[in-house]
Amino acid sequence: MSPDRSTTGLWIQRLLVHQFRSYARAELDLAPASAEGLANGPAVLPVVLTGPNGAGKTNLLEAISFLAPGRGLRGARLGEVDRVMRSSQDASDEDSGQGAPWAVAASVMTPEGPRDLGSGRDPASNGGGGRERRLIKVDGVAARGQQALAEVVSMVWLTPQMDGLFREGAGGRRRFLDRLVYGYDPEHAARSNAYEHSLRERARLLKSGRGERAWLEALEDSMARHGIAIADARLAMVERLQHACDAGEGPFPKARLALDGTVERWLAEGQPALAVEDRLRAGLAESRNQDAEAGGAAIGPHRSDLAAEHADKGVAAALCSTGEQKALLIAILLAHARLLTLERGAPPLLLLDEVAAHLDGARRAALYDEILNLGAQAWLTGTDVADFEPLRGRAQFFTISEGTILPAGGQPANEMPANEM
Repeated sequence: MSPDRSTTGLWIQRLLVHQFRSYARAELDLAPASAEGLANGPAVLPVVLTGPNGAGKTNLLEAISFLAPGRGLRGARLGEVDRVMRSSQDASDEDSGQGAPWAVAASVMTPEGPRDLGSGRDPASNGGGGRERRLIKVDGVAARGQQALAEVVSMVWLTPQMDGLFREGAGGRRRFLDRLVYGYDPEHAARSNAYEHSLRERARLLKSGRGERAWLEALEDSMARHGIAIADARLAMVERLQHACDAGEGPFPKARLALDGTVERWLAEGQPALAVEDRLRAGLAESRNQDAEAGGAAIGPHRSDLAAEHADKGVAAALCSTGEQKALLIAILLAHARLLTLERGAPPLLLLDEVAAHLDGARRAALYDEILNLGAQAWLTGTDVADFEPLRGRAQFFTISEGTILPAGGQPANEMPANEM
């Protein structure tokens, strides 16, 4: 017997935003498809946010992105997203909460049942500089790390700033790939954080010239253990993703993917993981003098790169047109969503900022159809509501205006109570 389509899937039922960039307080309630008379269609409705540039559409997607591990879709520091006072009216409004740290909370429906998530800047941390700390709650209980978010929600995004992903530095591509890995392996976030911490501490000690051998060995041991696990998880993700890309149909180009890096080549040689750990540990010890001068570390998964090409043309993605590169990115995201749907029972949340504006009619329709067929809660933004006309009656439409969320043809969304998180 098939499950009730109105209750399956992964989707945000209620979103609360407090003191986040242009939003003082905002609340958004979403409904399953059955509430819109679409019980025979997908269980989850996409969300369309339209409004002029600067209205706050991307800010809302960024708020949602902080319900996943990492620094959000803009890569911002925690203090950078605190709301900035914009007018004397803000200053005189006793209920504005001006100066309070930002917070985002959501009631999330999952295949396992409803969950409550909260994320925000620790009010004890300094938003203007110094050490910043992020608070995370799952079902009302404080969590020890961001991994707890990945255990509940999988999420990927595509923004206009990612249009140059294949042309720019490898760091952006690594972060993009790691975001995909989180959907399969929530512990990947914790391993990545531990690796980066050890990498920074080792670089600091080498630069100071006062690092004790035992402490350096301990940091390099941490880098080796976590680094091999990171590389192995990335390789597994690329292999799965390639199969899904090959199976894709429709107007989006097929991508050919590979992971390039020293550690990945060692693993590809078929050596046991423990042997590769020893090899990386030895390599780090040998490169201490070089790393002390250059900074960082000469080898490790922090130097790996995701290579991609347009499979039908046999052309590296970096040499394709801007439109082809965006189509390749969409194809990869859709392949990932199909994989998660098969393996975890639900597609990830998709945050698609201004994704439709530069797609032709065929690709735009194909994207919408794929989202609906997957049953994904995709959050799509744009300035022209006409770009989303094929979703009319199959999605929930909202208008964003100066930090206010208005249901299409309705009244402004209710304000969020000041004490909610």
